[in-house]
Amino acid sequence: MLMKLGICVSVFGCCLFSYLEKQNEVTELKIQLPEMERKIALIREESRRLRYEIDQFENPSHLIELAHRPEFSHLKHPLLREILTVPEAIAANE
Repeated sequence: MLMKLGICVSVFGCCLFSYLEKQNEVTELKIQLPEMERKIALIREESRRLRYEIDQFENPSHLIELAHRPEFSHLKHPLLREILTVPEAIAANE
């Protein structure tokens, strides 16, 4: 009887210890959560800022302005007769 009681208390102690370990892990994750949310918010803000920069750079008026700069003066729009097109059937076979 004393041995059964000892085994029962030991199993209960192991279960209690396991439960406390899980609670400690959950508490640790709850502590890290605000920091992770803050990092995610910063990443999203940076993403929005970069998207805005890309949109401003790809803006047609900005691209036309770039085309008039001296470093891009060698570039020109091709004429329709200079453009070669490959039919889809040929392109798919290669």
